[in-house]
Amino acid sequence: MTETVARLHIALPDTDPLIWRRVDMPVDASLKMLHDVIQGAMGWLDYHLWEFEADDKRYGLPDPDWEDDSLFAAKNIKLKTLLDRGVRQLLYTYDMGDNWEHVVTVEAIEDGQPGAKYPRYIDGERRAPPEDVGGMPGFEAFLDTIAKPRGRDHKDAVQWHRGCYGKDFDPEEIEELAAKLRIGDIAKRRAAGKASFAKRKSP
Repeated sequence: MTETVARLHIALPDTDPLIWRRVDMPVDASLKMLHDVIQGAMGWLDYHLWEFEADDKRYGLPDPDWEDDSLFAAKNIKLKTLLDRGVRQLLYTYDMGDNWEHVVTVEAIEDGQPGAKYPRYIDGERRAPPEDVGGMPGFEAFLDTIAKPRGRDHKDAVQWHRGCYGKDFDPEEIEELAAKLRIGDIAKRRAAGKASFAKRKSP
């Protein structure tokens, strides 16, 4: 039996050229899983706060020590619930300091391929910014600095990125294999969870 999937386009709209990814997402997945998929697709390291905005509501990870009645738990809302309300675009913000805003657009809703495991990475272009680079102004300054080998701060910028990631920053390299593997691991865990649930429910 096939399942229904939503093809999603994920973009950092303030970047030029545009940094974007495309994924197939099962509609019965939670927004928490969508967060995990965006992290995997973009190559973020998932150590900052995040939230979704859709249908005039906010979804994220409520802090039990900080009451916020306007923030709903992302793990409790399924993508299908928003789709059924007519939502076709979400705003996902990662790192409230650097404020990386992603526009998540539903491109299509269709039957998945028989036997395929979802979520699934499809394609994309350009590498996401490094963590803690300072938002768009910092990212633009970083790109300008590493593009000038004889510049005053070039060496420091290169060494900073190497220290964080173990290699130089290439704005064109998005490491698709790594993204596919990260999202593939999510798909495997989801499939295992569904199989375990079905086994418990069987007589």
